[in-house]
Amino acid sequence: MRALTFVPGKQGTLQVGEVPDPVRRQGDLLVHGLALGICGTDRELLAAEYGWPPPGGERMVIGHESLGRVLQSPNDSEFSPGDLVVGVVRRPDPVPCGACARGEFDMCRNGRYTERGIKGLNGYGSELWTVEAGYAVRLDPALERVGMLVEPTSVVAKAWEQIDRIGSRSWFKPHRLLVTGGGPIGLLAALLGRQRGLEVHVLDRSPVGELKSTLVHDLGGIFHSGSTLPDFGDDKPDIIIECTGVGELVMESMTSTSAVGMVCLTGLAPGGRTHRVDAGVINRDIVLENDVVFGTVNANLRHYRDAAAALAKADAEWLERLVTRRVPLERALEAFERGKDVKVVIDLTADQSSS
Repeated sequence: MRALTFVPGKQGTLQVGEVPDPVRRQGDLLVHGLALGICGTDRELLAAEYGWPPPGGERMVIGHESLGRVLQSPNDSEFSPGDLVVGVVRRPDPVPCGACARGEFDMCRNGRYTERGIKGLNGYGSELWTVEAGYAVRLDPALERVGMLVEPTSVVAKAWEQIDRIGSRSWFKPHRLLVTGGGPIGLLAALLGRQRGLEVHVLDRSPVGELKSTLVHDLGGIFHSGSTLPDFGDDKPDIIIECTGVGELVMESMTSTSAVGMVCLTGLAPGGRTHRVDAGVINRDIVLENDVVFGTVNANLRHYRDAAAALAKADAEWLERLVTRRVPLERALEAFERGKDVKVVIDLTADQSSS
């Protein structure tokens, strides 16, 4: 079968080539790969910023934003051939830590977890792949074109779960949400915010009138073009979901919520940069207003299920517009070229003769 592989820790090693078909173990699903979403994590892997190959191998199949159709399934599982599925990315560490032992592997405490296509396990960027039935999620058939969005949506679903849990410390009835960043994570965060009935604002550097602003408008949200937070006056956001990792926005967000507000950080800032901030003002604001700032990454099985349910409720045409470019596997390297795309997807089913 064909697969998209690279050598972790070495730049310029990405290639499409033939690899052995996966061996289906007891309890596994055998899946026909349909599509693979590409994100910033994949580009960081190819830049050799991190990445760990499977034991005993040098190359690794890349890809964690999966979508496939079941070919074979265990007789005692909830899956059947023909089911549309995605695979969970992370697996608990073998020790395990207290969190992993309780099924909370997205909150691993000792870092010995593994991740498909990232750390110690082959990813989903191949024409065939296997996944343990317990780490697969069945999708509504209507998501066949956009099911690869489940993984990024699962990250957002986890963020909202954490927001709900933190909010339960007191009476908390949020009204206004600000999302910084109009990439896939930001737009999906806005989608889930609208599904919760919130007034949603999205800040992005894209000009008004381009795709991102139109997508926000069509959600019923308000788009702000710029690189600094909008001035909300006294009616500040109750929740800010920060998706850019831009240091200035992170710092500004910490003092820009309503009282008892919340800032959820999902973006990753590059190291080596310094910012002049008044730490006293940030400290005073957070303490006196009972604010919370927290970070979130990765997702658990239940977050994938929540994500699948949220996407099934969303407007399918709106979701399809998030995918701005589809590339056949044979030309997969083009998917990593930076441009003005919102979401790039590799089609794992395209015939080689079509490329």
